[in-house]
Amino acid sequence: MVRAPEAGLPVTLLEIDRRSEDAHDPVQKLRRYGERGRLLPKDAAKRTVDPVRSRPGAIGDVDHELRLWRRVCPPTGREGPVLLAFVFADTTEAKAAHTVVVLEEDGRRSWAPRRYDTLSPKAVTARGYRQAVPVVVTTLEQLQEHGADDTAVWRRLERDGEQTLTATLDNPDGHVLYRVQEALAEAEGERRRAAEREAERPVCKRCGRKFNDARSEEITVYRTAVRAGDTSVCGPCRADDIAREEAEAARRQAVIPPEPEHGPEPGKLRGLFRRRGRPTGRRPSPSGTGRDGADEQRLEPGRGGLFRQRGERRAAAGSTASGADGADASVPASRGRVPG
Repeated sequence: MVRAPEAGLPVTLLEIDRRSEDAHDPVQKLRRYGERGRLLPKDAAKRTVDPVRSRPGAIGDVDHELRLWRRVCPPTGREGPVLLAFVFADTTEAKAAHTVVVLEEDGRRSWAPRRYDTLSPKAVTARGYRQAVPVVVTTLEQLQEHGADDTAVWRRLERDGEQTLTATLDNPDGHVLYRVQEALAEAEGERRRAAEREAERPVCKRCGRKFNDARSEEITVYRTAVRAGDTSVCGPCRADDIAREEAEAARRQAVIPPEPEHGPEPGKLRGLFRRRGRPTGRRPSPSGTGRDGADEQRLEPGRGGLFRQRGERRAAAGSTASGADGADASVPASRGRVPG
């Protein structure tokens, strides 16, 4: 691990090959570096660990600041994990070139950028480097001759020519380009959708004007379509219909006279508490007396009720009895008189 913050390179992982390794050994090292960059610390939050364990590829959604390598290395200031540099020493150009070809083919899973998952794949050509290990190669002889800072002695995998170390870390087709292309694609899609809506916008059958957005939404959304009235007319024509209906309703209301309000008579109970007479089913006697007359008088409302009628009967019976007693008392008195 090499640190060079003054050269714009906070940290670099350096591998030196001295002709003692096979061409596939650097591929294995690259894979191990890539796996280390995907590890999480032991004290990582459960909400971060569970998705990574349950779903393959979920580590790509975890920010690098939450990974284990960030506790060991400083931030790179660029996309992706720490830079990995392969330096070939004491070897031929042919062997170095062969090793680079093997790295590009067999190690593509670790170093190659990914296409962005976007709704406009044809418009967005940018690639994401967040999960790609940046790999550069050079020879020890070039470093000894030209140095490693501002000299074009480095070559990044899948790029042509040699560049400076800081230039190899730049991603001109990375996230910056993605944001620009995504904004352009979104604007183009919005213009296309607006043109489609304008072409499909209905026309009023009464005045010939096109519906505005509010009227189009009113006749298509279910909760408002039931109250939209005639769906073949535009918003202004619908407003005229509503005004006409309201004026007609007001005119009819003015023609119909108001109903009279009759209140209950004063002192008269109505409804449940109103007293009603029940028919006896018998024909009343002509004189209104006797059994039938008494029943009729007893059941007729407003005449004093049952207790008053019974009192009257008792009084009549008492007067009759008193008259009979007086007549009986006068007889003995006349019988006890001594004739003169």
